[in-house]
Amino acid sequence: MIPLSDSLQSELRELLGPRFSTAAAICDQHAGGGMHLPPLPPQAVASVESLDEIVRACAAHGAPIIPFGAGTSLECHVGAPRGRVCMDVSAMKRVLRLSPEDQDCTVEAGLTRIALNEHLRHTGLFFPVDPGADATIGGMASTRASGTTTLRYGGMRENVMALTVVTPDGRVIRTAQRARKSSAGYDLTHLFVGSEGTLGVIADVTLRLHAAPEATSAAVCAFKSPFGAASTAIDAVQCGLPLARAEYLDAVSMRAVNRAFSTAYAEADTLFLEFHGSPEEVAYYAERARSIANENGGGAFQWAIETEARNELWKARHNAGFATLSLRPGARPWSTDVCVPISQLARCIETTKRDIADLPFPAAVLGHIGDGNFHVILLVDPESADERITAQRFNDRLVARAIEAEGTCTGEHGVGLGKRESLRHELGEAVTLMRDIKRALDPRDLMNPGNIFLPDEAA
Repeated sequence: MIPLSDSLQSELRELLGPRFSTAAAICDQHAGGGMHLPPLPPQAVASVESLDEIVRACAAHGAPIIPFGAGTSLECHVGAPRGRVCMDVSAMKRVLRLSPEDQDCTVEAGLTRIALNEHLRHTGLFFPVDPGADATIGGMASTRASGTTTLRYGGMRENVMALTVVTPDGRVIRTAQRARKSSAGYDLTHLFVGSEGTLGVIADVTLRLHAAPEATSAAVCAFKSPFGAASTAIDAVQCGLPLARAEYLDAVSMRAVNRAFSTAYAEADTLFLEFHGSPEEVAYYAERARSIANENGGGAFQWAIETEARNELWKARHNAGFATLSLRPGARPWSTDVCVPISQLARCIETTKRDIADLPFPAAVLGHIGDGNFHVILLVDPESADERITAQRFNDRLVARAIEAEGTCTGEHGVGLGKRESLRHELGEAVTLMRDIKRALDPRDLMNPGNIFLPDEAA
């Protein structure tokens, strides 16, 4: 690894003062290893409040930049395989503009989604994309994040209207205006959304906002089999029910939730559903969903209408991944991520469950089942090389199964360093075109090097 030059360090210290650090403890906090990948700390951390000068300084010295928000990514997107400078944007957290009449806003990249919704609380609007973690808006745009509400409101792909981006040579560009549609040139906004920091650093994001629903109800329903739970979600979507959320936890996940939170849910394959709309709509669609669930072997619905009860219900879902750690204390979790067409979902989950039965360690299945996205959390002994190899082989089979079903190797976690080979398996020659775009915009490979592309494909 090439050391940072003294001249670059001096320039960044002059620009940032104490917000520039080469201390090992600070660098280790920005190492971004994800859940199953080793940490890869940078050589320095620059905590920034604006981007262009810092990018230009690093570019002049040929020093790679790794954008860092909240560090919640799972595929080592913010790891630094070549060291160099981590650009921490978490201090860039202002709401720059809010237009309630247009139902949009512009925010700095370091603002988190929870802080944004707190800012919107008295406007009657909200930002719906909910990946579970309190991620930054810039990070969510970079990984094309989605989550529990994607079924109704879409993910970042649908809700980002425009970006301000600093390019690898320090230019500041605006990718679009605020109009709700445009035919003006290349769609640069969605070139950068999902590019995982490899084409530039996002400075601010213009977001589509949504009216807060008049009424909300949520329900939990246990099933006799994963096939029944998956079939209910599929049937509900195919019948046109406007579900806001349709989340699945298997029996192992539910046992972990009960153990971690002292709840008393049935320890069976379970759907968590949520409905938004007028009181009459919510009641009608909820009854339709209950009828579909009964046809697929579902038990009684456990309703939650009041805000506090709904929050408790969704707390169980959002924290299920962490709850699984109670099943094997000391284990390191590896959270997989695939997405398939919903017509293939039930079969894919059932085959995956049979594969899990042969594993030498616990594993739980959960996910955003309404849009075909599910995860397996593997609880691996971090000291066991054999278990790590077994987990990798399981993950490879899962990804191959999803791609064979015309699905994707990642529905929402992104590629990072962890799924570069899977991306090539899924898209083949299209990855070569992505690499060509990367080389055109970043010929020196300064932006988040190592992500998305294998070493022999890098710029």
